[in-house]
Amino acid sequence: MNVLLIDVGNTNIKIGIASEDKLLSTFTIPTEHKITADSFGIQVYELCKYAGFNPKDFSFWLVSSVVPPLDPIIKEASLKFFGCKSIFVPQELSLDIENRYANPQEVGADRLVTAYGARKLLPFSSIIIIDFGTATTLDCVQGNSYLGGLICPGIGTSLKGLSLYTAKLPQISLEVDSLEIKIGDTTVNSMKYGFLFGFAAMIDGLCNNLAKILNDEVYVIATGGFASKISCICNRINEVKEDLLMQGLLFASKLLK
Repeated sequence: MNVLLIDVGNTNIKIGIASEDKLLSTFTIPTEHKITADSFGIQVYELCKYAGFNPKDFSFWLVSSVVPPLDPIIKEASLKFFGCKSIFVPQELSLDIENRYANPQEVGADRLVTAYGARKLLPFSSIIIIDFGTATTLDCVQGNSYLGGLICPGIGTSLKGLSLYTAKLPQISLEVDSLEIKIGDTTVNSMKYGFLFGFAAMIDGLCNNLAKILNDEVYVIATGGFASKISCICNRINEVKEDLLMQGLLFASKLLK
């Protein structure tokens, strides 16, 4: 049987279709906070149909969510349109990784699942996982323990805020056209180089400091929307894996067998 993997974020909802040990298809739709069980169920049904699957192909939905108001809507949608349950990680399915957060319930499901995916995929003792999402998070795993990490501003949200509150600064797209920092000779270039190389320097500096705390050689893996853009100008990022969270959910699904 196949499994539907869902990550509910503040900006986007990611949907993955997996069979056995393989992720077959992934889709991204915007998070709509006024969504209903009917509208969400129909969206997921149509995506699965597009990928060549029908509701009977799925044994359950496995969900990580950081938007609690949408959780009961997802549960209703899975039952109504697919005839199966939604199981939420880590609330209803504990991961086989030690959570060392002072209050384990405070950790966002996305952070914990992504860290779990990195732990299962990588052989290195100490790992830093960077997620370039609505916020930029850096999470530390050592051995089989999730230690916690850092939450920083997100690139997209920071850029939107700067443009929103400064009348003369335009909205820009962040495309890397140079691997070395330059002095911006236009407002657009000044913003682009400032954001790209500013965030890259922040990541490099934070990873260096976290490595000292971990007192070990660390492997840095990045994921999220801006990971591939930033990685080419970051010295500390060793690997980019866009579907790391989906991989974490896929590994978690094996705990139910």
